[in-house]
Amino acid sequence: MNNFWNKHDVLITGADGFIGSHLTEKLVSLNANVTALSYYNSRGSNGWLDNVYDKIPDNLIVKQGDIRDAHFIDGIIGNATTVFHLSSLIAIPYSYTAYQSYIDTNITGLSNLLTSCRRYDVQKIVHTSTSEVYGSALYTPIDEKHPLQGQSPYSGSKIAADVIADSFFRSFDLPITTARPFNTYGPRQSLRAVIPAVIQQLINKEDGSFLDIGDITPKRDFNFVSDTVDGFLSLGEEKNVLGKVYNIGSGVDVSIKELCDILFEISGKKLEYRTDTQRLRPDKSEVNRLLCDSSLIKKSTGWESKIDLYDGLKITYDWFKSNSDQYGKETFLL
Repeated sequence: MNNFWNKHDVLITGADGFIGSHLTEKLVSLNANVTALSYYNSRGSNGWLDNVYDKIPDNLIVKQGDIRDAHFIDGIIGNATTVFHLSSLIAIPYSYTAYQSYIDTNITGLSNLLTSCRRYDVQKIVHTSTSEVYGSALYTPIDEKHPLQGQSPYSGSKIAADVIADSFFRSFDLPITTARPFNTYGPRQSLRAVIPAVIQQLINKEDGSFLDIGDITPKRDFNFVSDTVDGFLSLGEEKNVLGKVYNIGSGVDVSIKELCDILFEISGKKLEYRTDTQRLRPDKSEVNRLLCDSSLIKKSTGWESKIDLYDGLKITYDWFKSNSDQYGKETFLL
């Protein structure tokens, strides 16, 4: 079987984060020549890449820097023929209090990257969007024609970024496609996300204790991280996807309560719900339902979600349980 990515020169921004580290790991295993952008910090940490590798492989170069620095970004494109852009601020609660940083990172950062990609004649850019741009579903399943609704400063910044990406395609023939993943989960996800937050409490608390959680009624489409990564790769490989947006999701939605019930079964524990007000969104900002229609990417690339929710949650639970003693405070930021 032909390996499209063998010796392929790839740049991944946001490679130190949850999805980015899994994408980096997969491309390195496929023998791509990967340059990985990790957000600079004074600790010298490369985020989740430090968890993946004891020793950096020969076909991986890690660059520490900041997507907001146009000069720095211009210096790391190098020979990259494909760029996967995942460098974003993503925590919704933080966007209510630090929205300017989301504008600077998610909008200006993208502009810096696309400007450099134009200069170096990059052949393919896969830009990462989010299902949060749809807001609460006006109809389900949600296809790519669904109206965009900025119900948080985070989603507003991502809507703007998606429009800018589209404008670069239309104005400058920049070879860009937009991947719009729904709720990705799996090993290495930040504790700010609902699945790791529930799992960590199940690991640390006794049966019958309180589970601190936000609203348990919203419904989400959860997609295992390996499936999301394969969706990104399929868009990177396919030629006839430029200038288009592609949803990546499982096509199954569950409520947060239903999700907790599955995790209760997996863990063998059941906790009593207690509302954590810090996890509640403002009334008009809550997204009540997301359910993905991924028929367009299936038609274009053949991709489809493979990992069943129960199986994916079991893998995730087992990973967190075996890594709970190493799960430091810094991972809240990834």
